[in-house]
Amino acid sequence: MDLRDAGRVDMARRAADRPDTVDLIIEQWQRERPDVDVSGLAVFGRLHRGFLRYSMLLAEVFEEHGINMAAFDVLATLLRSGPPYRKTAGELAGISLVSTGGVTLRLDRLEKAGLIVRERDPEDRRVVHARLTDEGLALTNAVVTDHFANERRMLAGLTEAERRQLARLLGKLERSLERAEDVADLPDVPAGQASR
Repeated sequence: MDLRDAGRVDMARRAADRPDTVDLIIEQWQRERPDVDVSGLAVFGRLHRGFLRYSMLLAEVFEEHGINMAAFDVLATLLRSGPPYRKTAGELAGISLVSTGGVTLRLDRLEKAGLIVRERDPEDRRVVHARLTDEGLALTNAVVTDHFANERRMLAGLTEAERRQLARLLGKLERSLERAEDVADLPDVPAGQASR
């Protein structure tokens, strides 16, 4: 850790000792509605506020390269797939949070920009692959370098151990949210029948 990182960690620790906006909101809820458990806000309020800041800081890097987060999602997925850096729209949709139609719109824009080309599969002409062009590969590699440096900068206020702990806890939170979705998807069961 260099001196700048050490300084950021020290500033972040001092800031962590002061109440933040979420603390103030929780205090207001406790005063106005002491009958309601708002403890989830301590997690989700901070996640939401952190996500908004994270998105803004990400957008700055992407805009420097003339793309947006949606374009980067597709380009990075193609790069991660390894040579020949190609996937179908269905494969891209399967590993992102976007429908095949949404991916198609992204691919249209990336193709227009010269960052990908669409190629028919030689063995099955019905299958179309999106492949990074040389320009797309060069741009994606440049963005990846800047993007991950940016994320490291955003995490400079945490020690390596804190980063690992936070990553583990966020993974646990995601599994908890998945369970909550599963329970929400269950049909309503009349009281008294749930244990049968």
